[in-house]
Formats: sequence, C-alpha cells, structure tokens
Amino acid sequence: MKEIKRDYYLNKLIDKKENKMIKVITGIRRCGKSYLLDPLFKNYLLDNGVDEKHIIKLDLDYRENKKYCDPDNLLDYVLSQKKDKKMYYVLLDEIQNVEDFESVLNSFLGKDNLDVYVTGSNSKFLSSDIITEFRGRGDEIRLAPLSYKEFYNATDGSDEEKWNKYLTYGGMPFILSLTKAEDKSKYLKDLFENTYLKDILERNKIMKNNVLDRTIDILASSVGSLTNPKKIADTFVSKGEKNVSPKTINNYLNYFLDAYLLNKTERYDIKGKKYISTPSKYYFADVGLRNARLNFRQIDYGHLMENIIYNELLGRGYNVDVGVIEYFDTNKNKKKVHKNLEIDFVVNKGSQRYYIQSAFSMDSQELRPLLNVKDFFKKIIVVKDDIEPWHNEEGILIIGIQKFLLIDNSLEL
Repeated sequence: MKEIKRDYYLNKLIDKKENKMIKVITGIRRCGKSYLLDPLFKNYLLDNGVDEKHIIKLDLDYRENKKYCDPDNLLDYVLSQKKDKKMYYVLLDEIQNVEDFESVLNSFLGKDNLDVYVTGSNSKFLSSDIITEFRGRGDEIRLAPLSYKEFYNATDGSDEEKWNKYLTYGGMPFILSLTKAEDKSKYLKDLFENTYLKDILERNKIMKNNVLDRTIDILASSVGSLTNPKKIADTFVSKGEKNVSPKTINNYLNYFLDAYLLNKTERYDIKGKKYISTPSKYYFADVGLRNARLNFRQIDYGHLMENIIYNELLGRGYNVDVGVIEYFDTNKNKKKVHKNLEIDFVVNKGSQRYYIQSAFSMDSQELRPLLNVKDFFKKIIVVKDDIEPWHNEEGILIIGIQKFLLIDNSLEL
C-alpha cells in the first residue's frame, strides 16, 4: 500500500497552528483522524524545525497510558514536560478516554506556550456539539473518508480498476490494506453495525430496534432522493407499522447526522432566493458504507455518482444545496402551467457560485434546468464517461466524473 497523503486536511491544521484555540479533529470513526495527527502533522512539525522534546504526544487508548486517563494525571504530565518558554505542541489521540476531558483541555487554553490538538472517536466525541464544550475556543477540523483523488494516488491499477473499487468500497482508509473482496465487504459491514450504530444507540440511550435499522436502510436505498420524516414514517405505516411517528424518524435522522454518518442538504429556490424547508436530500459520508449496508446489492451508478460528487464538493470547502428553478411551460392545450426543475447542486463559497448537474447519461433533461437559470454563474454537467472537459454552445462545461474529481480546479476549467 502506498502512503496516504491528506494534504488538504494537513494544511488546515497548519493554518490553525498556534491560534490559541483547541484544534478538535472530528469526523466519522475510522476515517483517519489519528493518522492525520501522527504521523502526518507530527512529521510536519519535525520537518519544520520543531524539537521532538517540544512535541507531547499521548495515545490515550494504549494500555501503558491508562494512568493519563485520569484528568489530574494528564494535566500534571503535560505541564511537567514544559522545560522552557518555547511553544510545546500537545497531540492527544482518543481524548474521550479521559474523564472530564473538557476541563483539562480548557485548562491548557490558559497556558501561553501550549498548542493543543485532539482526536476522539466514541459516541460522545462524535457529537457535532462537542465544540461548545470549549466555550467558543475550540476550532474544528472535520475529517472525511478518502476523496477519490486521495484514494487514486494511494492505490495501484488502471483508472477503470481504481474507479470501480472506489465506487464499490468507498474511501475508508483501512480498505486500502485489504485485497480480497470478501474481506473488504466484511470490514465495512462490521464497521457499520458494530461501531456506528452501536455508538448511536449508546449516545442516545435507545434500545436496539428495527425502526432505526430500517430507517437507515430506506435512506441507503434512496440516497440522493428527496424525503422528509413524514414520508419515511408513511413508508412504515403502509407496511402495517402504525406506531412509527414522523417525530421518531426525525430524531433518528438527527442521530445519523450527529454521528457524521449522513449529510443533509436543503432545497434552495434560485429565483426566489430562499430555502425550502422540506423535503431534503441525504447523502452518505462514504459510498462504501452505503453499499455495505445494502449488502452490495444495489450498486446503482447514478445515485452513487451523485453522492461522490456531493462529498467531493463538501471536501473542497463549499456549501452545497439542491437547486429548485421555477418556470412556466405550455401544455398540449397551449395553456401555461407552472413547473419546478431541479438542479442537483447549487455550490457556494463566498461570492463564488456554481450550478452542477450529475448525469449518468447526457440528454436534454440535464440541460433544461441549467438553461432556465438566467444569471451568469458557471454551469457544469458531470457525466459518467471519462471524457476531456469541453464547453457546449451555451457555455456549459461538460466534464467526465474522474476528471472532475482528480483535477483540483475542475470547477474553474
């Protein structure tokens, strides 16, 4: 296996270095948080002249470090390593193993020459509200599974082989160390059942139940489709389970979001310049996990491609919405009728905006929504075929999915 480079996230850590805040590396479990901290960030410090004695590193899930899971012992140990007034870099992996770790980290904030970085991976630390524990002095770096480019650069084989592997098994880093299909499949299924769902049940103090399982199955089967709690609850009612309420489903959806297993995107009315509260779309943090949940039975290219594009856009730091464009059409009786068209992604960062369609096959239906947007922001169609980027007569960029994912500035071509 080749070295896995995660330069995007490493540069984020570097940019936040010595900013007088706790750097909190969050993200779905097993996505590489510990690896980002050590060796990647630690080696960066060493390569840039930091004395190893000024790097205080503790793996708090190791047996030999169990005594430091006592908050007072951890505090005393870190402070005892300070021998001068130069900056010390504190790297704490699996911080959730420390009782009352929030108070310890807040104590570190008061020291001028401590720069603190932490990771964690249990149900408590997975919570998206963890940053509030540091009273506005926590700086979150949200780590995702491997992007296609990260995966591509760390694996061997032809472009087609790499793409098919990613499309099927996704970008959880440990997958790269496995060669057999059955081993990859088992790893992902065990991870989903025995780690993610277990964390959700423990954090939210709920009993194992079929409704939670079936809710995630429904979302996996219809990834990228518009839905809401009522629609999902109605699915249960239609099958004879009348006690499943939209409120329960809404709670479960929030649990999945809080654990970083899913991401949610809202609909945005492009002409009206306003958000539409419901329905919404849900995408999986990793397509391999989605496939594993369905026992690799539904490898539907179009939906997976859309999910991968969505994750790529998030990974590049964009805000992503589903676009709705209203227009009037003429029916067969020559009467005007009001219709809505959907644009897969309205992508924003600062003053930049892009309209992006994910197209399994290129046809007029993909062009129509984009042509009805009358502003001058860039329009892009990402297609499944591995073609070179080109612009059609309307100035719309057409680009193959692999080129889109592998070229860093693909939105600017």
